[in-house]
Amino acid sequence: MTNETDTISLTMSRQLPATPEQVFDAYTDAEKQKIWFSILDEEPGIVEIEVDLRVGGQQTAVWGPSRDELFTETQVFREIDRPHRLVTTSTGSTPDGQTMTTDVVVTFEANDGGTLMTATQTGFPDLQTRDFFNQYAWVGAFDRIEAYLSR
Repeated sequence: MTNETDTISLTMSRQLPATPEQVFDAYTDAEKQKIWFSILDEEPGIVEIEVDLRVGGQQTAVWGPSRDELFTETQVFREIDRPHRLVTTSTGSTPDGQTMTTDVVVTFEANDGGTLMTATQTGFPDLQTRDFFNQYAWVGAFDRIEAYLSR
């Protein structure tokens, strides 16, 4: 039996100015992530990231404007095909303690001298949360990665 939330999903793509290897590494390397996570912020906040990039390993990212307002995301790596595809189960929590677990598939496709990065995320609890990720979370991530790769 399929859960109703399994069908609430989004797919977003962005053309990025780098090779698939460079984009994959920017997305998965802890030191590179620490740069792009805050590259567009006027005030430096808190960004702590640890990555164990292997199937069954995990990435934990903790970020926010202050110690009292931290977001956390833990992704368990289910499939790694560098530099083409990454599949994770992501569990995120907000500063007020709300949590959400989704599945994320990210692909990196050589395209027109750069890379088309596509993210598909499934399992949102409701349309409002999906729409937030569609309008803000993924757009912000793509903007930051693009700024990092363009600098």
